[in-house]
Amino acid sequence: MEADFAEQLAALMPRMRAWAFAMTHNRSAADDLSQEVAAKALNARTQFVPGTNFAAWIRRIMVNTSISTVRARREVTDEVPEVPVPASGEHRVALTELDHAVDNLPPDEREALLMVAVEDISYEDAAGRTGCAVGTMKSRVHRARQHLRHQLAADESQPGT
Repeated sequence: MEADFAEQLAALMPRMRAWAFAMTHNRSAADDLSQEVAAKALNARTQFVPGTNFAAWIRRIMVNTSISTVRARREVTDEVPEVPVPASGEHRVALTELDHAVDNLPPDEREALLMVAVEDISYEDAAGRTGCAVGTMKSRVHRARQHLRHQLAADESQPGT
């Protein structure tokens, strides 16, 4: 069970970084938040109920950790924390749509896009990690971006969205 938990957590790390970046708008802060959440999840693994939504459990830990960090910073300093506040729920809807569109990408394209665009790994390093040619990695990222554009444009053209 512990190995399964660790595998699920490792597989979710790219999405965790994307969520954290959406919250912090800072790569360094997003990496810190992702690592802190991973450590908290590992410490609290006995509290996770198998069969429930693992990603939602991790996301709740991340939101709570982010809120606690902002509150702690506010208590320690007099400076106003730089927390972006969207004007409406449009940002949340857009992130949800993007997350869904990324989930629907073919696995090789999703992996390539997350490594290059979210984790900021060079094409060469990403190709080395996956064992494919650099050109193949570039093609996968290009196709993933095309699929996302198409999917998000299709979502916008649907009535009620």
